[in-house]
Amino acid sequence: MSKKHNFQTEINQLLDLMIHSLYSNKEIFLRELISNASDALDKLNYLTLTDEKLKNLTFQPAITIHFDETKKTITLEDNGIGMNEEDLINHLGTIAKSGTKSFLSNLSGDKKKDSALIGQFGVGFYSAFMVADKIIVQTKKAGENQAFAWISDGKGEYEINPCTKESQGTQITLYLKDEDKHFASKWEIENIIKKYSDHIQFPIFLHYTQSKFEGEGENKKETKEDKVDQVNNAKAIWKISKNELKEEDYKEFYKSFSHDNSDPLRWVHTKVEGNLEYTTLFFIPKNAPFDLYRVDYQSGVKLYVKRVFITDDDKELLPQYLRFVKGIIDSEDLPLNVSREILQQNKILANIKSASTKKILSEIANLAKDEKTYKDFYDNFGKVLKEGLYSDYENKDKILELLRFHTNTQDSMISLKSYKDSMPSDQKSIYYLLGENLDLLKASPLLEKYAKKGYGVLLLNEEVDSFVMPSVSEYEKTPLKDASSKNALEELGLDSIDENTQKDFESLCNTIKEITKDQIKDVKLSNTLQSPVALIGEEENAMMANLMRQMGQPVPPTQKILEININHPIIQKLKEVQDKATLEDYIVLLLDSATLLEKGSIQNAKNFTQKLFALLEKQL
Repeated sequence: MSKKHNFQTEINQLLDLMIHSLYSNKEIFLRELISNASDALDKLNYLTLTDEKLKNLTFQPAITIHFDETKKTITLEDNGIGMNEEDLINHLGTIAKSGTKSFLSNLSGDKKKDSALIGQFGVGFYSAFMVADKIIVQTKKAGENQAFAWISDGKGEYEINPCTKESQGTQITLYLKDEDKHFASKWEIENIIKKYSDHIQFPIFLHYTQSKFEGEGENKKETKEDKVDQVNNAKAIWKISKNELKEEDYKEFYKSFSHDNSDPLRWVHTKVEGNLEYTTLFFIPKNAPFDLYRVDYQSGVKLYVKRVFITDDDKELLPQYLRFVKGIIDSEDLPLNVSREILQQNKILANIKSASTKKILSEIANLAKDEKTYKDFYDNFGKVLKEGLYSDYENKDKILELLRFHTNTQDSMISLKSYKDSMPSDQKSIYYLLGENLDLLKASPLLEKYAKKGYGVLLLNEEVDSFVMPSVSEYEKTPLKDASSKNALEELGLDSIDENTQKDFESLCNTIKEITKDQIKDVKLSNTLQSPVALIGEEENAMMANLMRQMGQPVPPTQKILEININHPIIQKLKEVQDKATLEDYIVLLLDSATLLEKGSIQNAKNFTQKLFALLEKQL
């Protein structure tokens, strides 16, 4: 009995975009369908070796393609894992992967950029609707008896019917649009496979009819012969020697493997022999995946054992801060029936993970030699790399070398090495300032103190900074210190105020303390500020405060020291104000302005503006 279903809302939007605007090179549809077929073969290949119910299944993995120029159809079939009715609804009626609404919000209107998103979101199947006005999927799940047919014209609905299919696997028939009927040809299909899918490790067979002519003139007769050619190499690229591979081989494999239409930035191909035998092939992408900052991100690394696919959903194969890396790990030493629990505690994988991490970090270091390319890389992945400072102690020094920082002295971001190389001889520490906004950090009055000494300050405006930087105690034996801390400010040795000056400002300091007693810890004099006032922090546990924020817990308010610039005209004139109410208004405004420069906001903005307007009106 036929069952009609409506597509999920996101699918309807996706189909409309894909059919009318996204792909500029429609031929990509075949790459996506072949890639999906390869995944289905991978999954069944593993189960025939590990699942008792399927061990006796006759299984020779292959992908076959037929076409009919007259009927304008292409049929692609695999004998992989197959689907049942529930799978069809989950995989072809909805976008099951979480975060798919962000797919639509990520669209930029740039066709080339947007087309690259399709594969990343695991929705490559729908690219077939660019060339087809009707698709029939007939499929039977391995180990089950009932087969099902999924039928849709991509216009809002699909139907599912029980059908007859002898063997497990999936057969997809595309009924091509008139303008795309040229894809139903041997030449077109062969060229697309050679271009995009040559390194699929299962054989791809193309069925076609070849005409032969015998005799001459009126006696000339045409006979037709059915032929089958394997059109791909069917070799696992990672098993081929690097010397035999070209740049294009790696690039096309990456695109097929990762569903990314952009070339990778770099790749690392390693074969290890000895106590452990394994091969790895890792790619550093040009663009960040859509789920880079999601807790439920999809791992980009596939694990194989002796070329048998094991899993693509193990987040422990590489450290989480390298979750943008795509690639393959193929071990000769793991058992085929290795379980997920064993994987997470396996010493062999731990050794592979450790060695692979070092290789990838080394390749990123090579990438850093090209400043322009590295800037693009760092814009995408710099925040994620920083996470490694607290999660990967073994490689902490390597990660530090890869990080780049804004400073108060340079327009471009710099490395810690560059910072240290430019330090004046009398500078004792590397200083950094934490905040949530780069412009506010650049405007911080605190920087005036460091500028007077010719010291640079790292400006750390990302959320991860306050979590990881306090855990970095030193770089090449030079301590790192929060520029707002008492300890760091004492190293400047600037604010030496004589006794007479202190007495001259004693009354004003006491008044400020009285008016702001619940907001600040103390008032101190300064002769190095250019601004009238600045807030100085004494607390040094920024990491704990940030942890509490991330856990959704309120952070206890911390009182800071208010420094006043004894040389500034405003502070000089404050000493002469006799009216206590007016003096209080001035002091509140100064404290709020210092808070604004530090945090970008104040608790009582209404009170601030009222006092400001009143003083403006009085002066005018």
